[in-house]
Amino acid sequence: MFAVIKTGGKQYRVAANDLLKIEKVEGQVGDIVEIGHVLAHGEGENVTFGGPFVDGALVTAEVVEQGKNRTVIAFKKRRRQNSRRKIGHRQLLTTVRIAEILLDGAKPTKKAAAKTEAKAAPKKEAKAEAAPKETEAKASETAAPLFKAPKGEPDDLTVIKGIGPVAAGQLNEQGITTFAQIAKLSDKDVAKIDEHMPFSADQVMDWREQAKDLAKK
Repeated sequence: MFAVIKTGGKQYRVAANDLLKIEKVEGQVGDIVEIGHVLAHGEGENVTFGGPFVDGALVTAEVVEQGKNRTVIAFKKRRRQNSRRKIGHRQLLTTVRIAEILLDGAKPTKKAAAKTEAKAAPKKEAKAEAAPKETEAKASETAAPLFKAPKGEPDDLTVIKGIGPVAAGQLNEQGITTFAQIAKLSDKDVAKIDEHMPFSADQVMDWREQAKDLAKK
């Protein structure tokens, strides 16, 4: 049986055990995620289409990997105006393996692989008890912002070309709140943002150049 699903604004034809990359969905490796936007399903020539989605149809998938796509560069130049602009974007991607195609409101039967393995290994109780503490420690480290926000009123980062409201919010969450702070970002800071946030190094360096002029005002 196959199904046509919609996620991240794109459509995919999938079957059980198919491996595919989709735009990022929340979940840890081994988790089972549900995709409820099923446009069609069928087997052979018997196909059922939704309007737009099939009622009671559900596709479940296991998260295999969380990662990023390659950097896409957009370059814009205005003739005779001494204006050049280079922006990069790296799309966050999730690699999933299709687990089940469920119809008529059926409930998923497969659980996350990580949980199944934990139950199948009772001899490693000591390690299993230590694992949650390590996970909590890593989670707290991950939750901490990348930079320390300076004191005072934050600047409106959307003034910088290429930073929209969503990107500004993400930067603020990581402690980046002022033009002066962006202007003083070192190459190591740029690399850190490239690694941990959905912005490319070229993109951040373009913002840094713009911020240098804005910080002087």
